[in-house]
Amino acid sequence: MANASDPEEVSGSLSQSAAVSTYIKLVLLGLIICVSLAGNLVLSLLVLKDRTLHKAPYYFLLDLCLADVIRSAVCFPFVLVSIRHGSAWTYSVLSCKIVAFMAVLFCFHAAFMLFCISVTRYMAIAHHRFYSKRMTFWTCVAIICMVWTLSVAMAFPPVFDVGTYKFISNEDQCIFEHRYFKANDTLGFMLMLAVLIAATHIVYVKLLLFEYRHRKMKPVQMVPAISQNWTFHGPGATGQAAANWIAGFGRGPMPPTLLGIRQNAHTTNRRLLGMDEFKSEKRLGRMFYMITLLFLVLWSPYIVACYWRVFVKACGVPQHYLSTAVWMSFAQAGVNPVVCFLLNKELKKCLRTHLPCWGAGGAQVPREPYCVM
Repeated sequence: MANASDPEEVSGSLSQSAAVSTYIKLVLLGLIICVSLAGNLVLSLLVLKDRTLHKAPYYFLLDLCLADVIRSAVCFPFVLVSIRHGSAWTYSVLSCKIVAFMAVLFCFHAAFMLFCISVTRYMAIAHHRFYSKRMTFWTCVAIICMVWTLSVAMAFPPVFDVGTYKFISNEDQCIFEHRYFKANDTLGFMLMLAVLIAATHIVYVKLLLFEYRHRKMKPVQMVPAISQNWTFHGPGATGQAAANWIAGFGRGPMPPTLLGIRQNAHTTNRRLLGMDEFKSEKRLGRMFYMITLLFLVLWSPYIVACYWRVFVKACGVPQHYLSTAVWMSFAQAGVNPVVCFLLNKELKKCLRTHLPCWGAGGAQVPREPYCVM
C-alpha cells in the first residue's frame, strides 16, 4: 500500500509545483506588462506634450518607448495565454509566425536604435557644430525610418522559412528556433546582434576617451579693458570678450562691440559647445549609456543560450538558466522609463510640472517656467 501511494504523492507534488510555477510566471509577466505600459506611455506623452523636449535625443527615446509599448501590448499577452494553457500554443501557425516576427523585430530595433543614439551622442560632444546644424526633426525621422527598415530586413526572412519561427515550449513564446549552426541561419542573426552591441559600446568608449582628453582644457581668462572717455585700451580690448559671447561662453548683456548684431545670432550658428550645454549633453549620454548597458545585461544571458544552441550540438541548455534568461529579456521592456526618470533631471522636472495637470483632469495649475506647453 505504501509503495502504491508513493507515485501518487510524487505526481501530486509535481503538479502542485507546476501550478506554483505557473502562478509566479503569470504574476511576474503581468507586473512587467503593467510597468512597461505605464512607464513608457507616461514618458511618451511627456515627450509629445512638452515643447522643451522636442529635440533629437528625446525623439529617439520616444521611438524606443513606443516600440516597448507595442511589444508589451501585442507580444506578451500571447505569452500569458501560452503559460495559462500549460506552455502550449493554442492559435494557428501563421499567428505564431507573426508574433515571432514582431519579437525579433523589436529586439533588433532596440539594438539598431541604441547604436544610432551612441553615434549621435558622440557627434553632439565631439562635433557639436555639425550636430546642431544637421540633427533636425527630419533627420531624426530619416534615422528612425532607416532603423525600422533594417530591423524588418533582419526579422523578415524567417517568415519564408529561411530560418524557423515556431513556438518553443521551454520559453513559452513564439521565437526564432536556434539550432546547430549547420541546420539553419541562426548564426548570422546572432552575429549581427553581437556586432551591433559591441559597436555601440565601442562608440561610448570613444566618447569617454574624448571627454577624458579634453577634461583639462583651461577656461578663457577674462581680462577687463580700461575705459577712459569711451575709449577702451589695454589687454582686454582685443575683442576676445565679444568672441566668447558669440561662442556661448559669455554671460549677461551683449557687449558694446556687438550691438549691431541680431540678438539671436549666437544661438543659430554656434561654433563651440557652451559649458551648460556640455553638461546637458553629458547627462544625456550617461542616461542613454545606462539604457544600453541594461539592454546588454538583460539580453546577454539569452544571447549566451542562443550561442550555446548554435555551437554545442550534444548538450542542451539547462531549463532553469533558459527560463531566467527569457524572463530577463522580457523585463527589458520596462526598464527604460525607470532609468530615464532616475537619471534625467529635465524629465523629472517636466513630470512634476505636468503630473498635477493630468491628475486634476486638465485643471489649470501653476507651472514652473522650465517646461513649456
